[in-house]
Amino acid sequence: MFKELNVFKIAYSMATHAGKRQALVSQNIANADTPGYHAKDIKPFKEVYAQGPRAGDMIASRSNHLHGTAGSGMDWAVTTTRGGGDPNDNTVSIEGEILKGVEVKRQHDRALAIYKSSMNVLRSSLGRN
Repeated sequence: MFKELNVFKIAYSMATHAGKRQALVSQNIANADTPGYHAKDIKPFKEVYAQGPRAGDMIASRSNHLHGTAGSGMDWAVTTTRGGGDPNDNTVSIEGEILKGVEVKRQHDRALAIYKSSMNVLRSSLGRN
């Protein structure tokens, strides 16, 4: 009955997105002085989710199903910034990356809050506290 609740899938996808984006932010900061390095990022979760699978779409349920693309069906495509404003062709802005890191932290906290709130609703509906 409570196996495939969408709210848990969305919270999981949001937390996964935040984790992946935080890893890219960390990588960008680590390479801030690397000549020729271009900053990497992924689309905001809102855009990724809006383009995600809809009801009736085929989603892989195991690794060898649908051309071996099991997963959430979300497009976590990494994009790179073009055209460095730095003399050494580096596009990383430390200030911008720190702001992205704060945004990602908020997104992850929001995903956890959604998950916890949903668990509390389920517990209350079952008569458990």
